[in-house]
Amino acid sequence: MAAAQASPREAVDLRLREAQRFKEEGNRCYKEGCFRDAVRRYHRALLQLRGLDPSVPCPLQAFGSQAPRATPEQEQALQATQADCYNNLAACLLRMEPVNYERVKEYSLKVLEKQPENAKALYRAGVATYHLRDYDRARRYLAEATRWQPRDTNVQRYLQLTESQLSTYHQKEKQLYLGMFG
Repeated sequence: MAAAQASPREAVDLRLREAQRFKEEGNRCYKEGCFRDAVRRYHRALLQLRGLDPSVPCPLQAFGSQAPRATPEQEQALQATQADCYNNLAACLLRMEPVNYERVKEYSLKVLEKQPENAKALYRAGVATYHLRDYDRARRYLAEATRWQPRDTNVQRYLQLTESQLSTYHQKEKQLYLGMFG
């Protein structure tokens, strides 16, 4: 059944299924180590969802076109698929050289808007902000990730690196002030 001939509810279901299919293809590419292909699939999944998200204004609304209304179940599937895609995009970008930490942070924060307790997104936001030298914020993200995954060695390692950087920074700051006023 073509989306143009489908009822609004069926059209939403069709777009959700397409997005899920692209997400699963992205997951397969990620497992195979084909990160650029995975990124493309996750972006295609997000494009399928773009017109369905009620929190994102539809550019065609100015012309009288309305996005189909999603049921609560469809809305839940939409939110989960979007969060998964953004989280997976961040994971891919962390594996690609050169790493675009700004984009990793952006995608991780999109996940955290909808799922503030998502340990993977917290970890990835922490890694990104660490590499962007925002150590205070990195510590907050990583400490929160530790709350949800206390045994994750990667989280622990980055938290220790962050604490070390903060300690070094505070030591240098202390020396600077001693030099100014001492």
